[in-house]
Amino acid sequence: MDDEHPDVLTIGQLAHRTGLSVRTLRFWSDEGAVPPVARSASGYRLYDAESVARVELVRTLRELGLGLDDVCHVLSGRTTVAEVADAHVAALDAQIRSLKVSRAVLSTVAKRSSTAEETALMNRLARLSAAERKQIIDEFKEEVFGGVDDPGLRDRMRAFSIELPDDPTPDQVDAWIELAELVRDPAFRARLRTWMKLNTPLPGQGHPPGASIWWARQIVQTVAEVRKRGIAPEGPAAAEVLSELFGDADRAAVLRSLEAGIEAGAEHYRRLVARVRGQNSSPDATEELNWLAQALRAADQT
Repeated sequence: MDDEHPDVLTIGQLAHRTGLSVRTLRFWSDEGAVPPVARSASGYRLYDAESVARVELVRTLRELGLGLDDVCHVLSGRTTVAEVADAHVAALDAQIRSLKVSRAVLSTVAKRSSTAEETALMNRLARLSAAERKQIIDEFKEEVFGGVDDPGLRDRMRAFSIELPDDPTPDQVDAWIELAELVRDPAFRARLRTWMKLNTPLPGQGHPPGASIWWARQIVQTVAEVRKRGIAPEGPAAAEVLSELFGDADRAAVLRSLEAGIEAGAEHYRRLVARVRGQNSSPDATEELNWLAQALRAADQT
């Protein structure tokens, strides 16, 4: 201690008392966060007991991630800890969301063994704004569903939302990346549009044979139960299943619709949409749909 100021601490003593380095304390002092209460005759900085408490407050706020400018504003009374904390929480939330997106992109890159170019594309897709994501989906829906002859179905598909939430899970980001890549593919759009036309009723007519495969999940459930019993798609038992499911419907039309949906990847698209929306989708029906297609082909050859 200085002889002229017996109750004060040198910066070295303050460092020893608080467990911080002299260099850190000197920087905080220069920035105005922990100003000296006096100077010794030799010009050295001197601090008192209140300085110790002030250092502890500065350290706490810094450990919580507040910048030194914000700390100085709090200590000077220009703002409150609550106000700074509220702003900092918002900033941390944004940073956490960004980190989640980064983690999801890197996870997808590792899973796919992506190239640098693919990684850059996935990162751009993952970080699109809500408006940019909506534009991609709107353009896709307009091209695929905009020209269908059924006004009710067209309006339902246009109103069908595919939105990534503000705070998505890694799985939702991963699904969005894959979905965005898929719906921007012209070949996929063309295949899905062909499938949609086969499943859309013409004016004044009922639903085409086979449309029920995609809109009624009980057909898939029936086939799943049949597969569990070990029934082969080429046998007589499969023919009985087809009769129960489709009666006297045009089997060739049913098969055309089914094959168009399989080729389009409609089931994969359905599951990606559910993942983006955070919904528990029904199980993957790809195997059941393939079994049904084999059964229909076999029945057509008998």
